Amino acid sequence: MSPRPEYRTYHFAGHDEHVLCFGAGSSRQILIIPPLFDEMNRCRRMLVQTMRGLAERGVGSLLLDLPGCNESPAELEGHSLGTWRDAVTAAATQLGATHIAALRGGALIDNGATDLPHWRLAPAKGSSLLKTIIRTRIAGDKEAGKATSEAGLMEAAKTAPIELAGNLLGPVMVAELASIEPADPAILTVRSLGQDITGSTLWLRTEPQDNPAMSAAIAADLDQWSASCGG
Repeated sequence: MSPRPEYRTYHFAGHDEHVLCFGAGSSRQILIIPPLFDEMNRCRRMLVQTMRGLAERGVGSLLLDLPGCNESPAELEGHSLGTWRDAVTAAATQLGATHIAALRGGALIDNGATDLPHWRLAPAKGSSLLKTIIRTRIAGDKEAGKATSEAGLMEAAKTAPIELAGNLLGPVMVAELASIEPADPAILTVRSLGQDITGSTLWLRTEPQDNPAMSAAIAADLDQWSASCGG
């Protein structure tokens, strides 16, 4: 029988935020920090398949909703990378995480729980993510007959929230993305797609897709890694 999901919450900034869980009884509990913004939506199915694969190996996993995303009752424009980092720390503490795994932009906010082992796949710079969602906004405006520039959007973002790729981002979030890079926690393992992990760049696809082979490869690697560093 395929492992069944459970749903839990963590409390942050006055709200209960949702967490998808598999393998709740395992001594190893890997908190998964997903890619950010539209990349998150494109990779969610692949990540859920990864979590099922971990549960089949006897490893627990937790996929959190960040404040302002998915079913969160919070407003996204009121959050920043800093508050998201605090939310990850709160979730890790409240849910008993033993390891942290982050994909892409998730590596920008995963380093709050500094005492836990960290695993990253294809970590991304904030500036790279920002350029991508700005290009998406410019392309959408062009189709609507509007002339928009990157410089104009960045100027507007200094004083008010702006919509980028379906996300209403506040001035602090945009400013952070422009300059931030992943910080290295004490215990860190970094994996590259196509070298360490077989798979495809699902976060660049135009529509959400899955990749069972990629999910299986990530699950196998996370199992071996977590067992070797405190599992």
